[in-house]
Amino acid sequence: MLFWILAAALAAAIAVLMILALWRGDDGANVPGNTQDLGVYRDQLKGVEADLARGVIAPDEAERLRLEISRRVLEADRVARGSDVAGRAPRSASVTAAVALMALLAAAFGLYARIGAPGYPDVPLQGRLADAEAAYDARPSQAEAEAQAAARRGTPPAPDAQVVALMERLRAAVAERPDDPLGHELLARNEAILGDYHAAWTTQEKLIALKGDAATVADHVMLAEWMIGATGGIITPEIESLLGDIVANDPGNGTALFYLGMMMAQLDRPDRTFAIWSSLLARGPESAPWIAPIRRSINDLAWLAGAGNYVAPAPVLPGPSEADIAAAAALAPQAREAALRAPVEALMAQMAELGGTADEWGRLISALAVLDETERAAAIWAEAQRVFADLPDELARVSDAAARAGLPGGVAAPRGPTAGDIANAAALSADEQAAFIEGMVARLGDRLAAEGGSAAEWAQLLRALGTLGRTDEARARWAEAQAAFAGRPDDLATIRAAAATAGVAE
Repeated sequence: MLFWILAAALAAAIAVLMILALWRGDDGANVPGNTQDLGVYRDQLKGVEADLARGVIAPDEAERLRLEISRRVLEADRVARGSDVAGRAPRSASVTAAVALMALLAAAFGLYARIGAPGYPDVPLQGRLADAEAAYDARPSQAEAEAQAAARRGTPPAPDAQVVALMERLRAAVAERPDDPLGHELLARNEAILGDYHAAWTTQEKLIALKGDAATVADHVMLAEWMIGATGGIITPEIESLLGDIVANDPGNGTALFYLGMMMAQLDRPDRTFAIWSSLLARGPESAPWIAPIRRSINDLAWLAGAGNYVAPAPVLPGPSEADIAAAAALAPQAREAALRAPVEALMAQMAELGGTADEWGRLISALAVLDETERAAAIWAEAQRVFADLPDELARVSDAAARAGLPGGVAAPRGPTAGDIANAAALSADEQAAFIEGMVARLGDRLAAEGGSAAEWAQLLRALGTLGRTDEARARWAEAQAAFAGRPDDLATIRAAAATAGVAE
């Protein structure tokens, strides 16, 4: 109510002042020829007469001054007479402006009453913290949260009859052998696949009890994830307690820390969520499942937490990059081992725990091939075909790496203009050539400069640059290729032939 009183008082005061200004108009105080000027000019005339009497000025000069001052007196008198009319707006215009002003103020109040929050109280920081604490204490229990989530989801679609029959047999088998850990593990996973997260986490809980001290952190993380699935994402006190135990045994566990940060967001504590999630984002790795959702919201969280200058760290790819692999391929075997062994083993360990992207699978295959570990690379390629069987685009990227590593079944993806493309472009006009091949050449050149590439790809680039008449660029690329393939005479010979075609080598 106090807000409305103050707002109305301020609006009324402003309206009254504006209406009075319209009503009175200009009082002539700032008009250059007003009545005050007339008095000044009369005094000047008296001064001229006095100077003439004392002989200070000549009669001709006195006459000239009289005429000038008289002209100014007439002008000032004219302006003074017309100032009232010129300075005051017509009465009808003043009334119209006053009515429009009042209507505008009334509309502003009406609009705020409709779309604003006139009754919303002030929310100081201490009040928000108190509300967050109250929300923390008032969280529903696991059972209550699951009941609320079930009501929101409604009745799930019925599964296939054959699946139902198989699940009934599995449940019966577990009931007959209640001490079988493998049966409980299979049942828990399949219950989760069917979307019955309550049955999944209760079975997982029994599995952990059966394992006793042999239960792993991963077992407890899976239990927490299925409990969260059952509540529709709400972190209940029971889940918080479980997450706390996980962090106590594994302080760096990213999954548990992510969910604890999510709990703080649910309690309107973005400052605490930002502290947890920004640390996870900085630590990586980029392929961790919690990184993508954190990246989507970290800037908003930073703003809400008061960290307006926060800049999210750039993604860091785990393991050796394409450029690292290409550079290592040119080294002696012992130096190659020193350059690639540690990052390759780190990438394998991470992928074993968290999985990996198609690019990571491809880089791992390429690195193992460079290390002459063909059997391991073939095993990784075989596993990748199973992992990405339903993802053809991702499988194509891994297949490209397998093909370049010389593994059977791999299919190399086109990575630059082919010889046919270049031949076709040579028969076109200059403008048509640019439209046809410029984009492919630019992409190939940028990739080779950043990541390196095979001798065939460097040769493609040089031939394309020669066809486009970009001799200076071809010469610079030929110099780069000579440095990159200095210890590989066969590859360098291939590139030299293309450079000669481009007119930059003999």
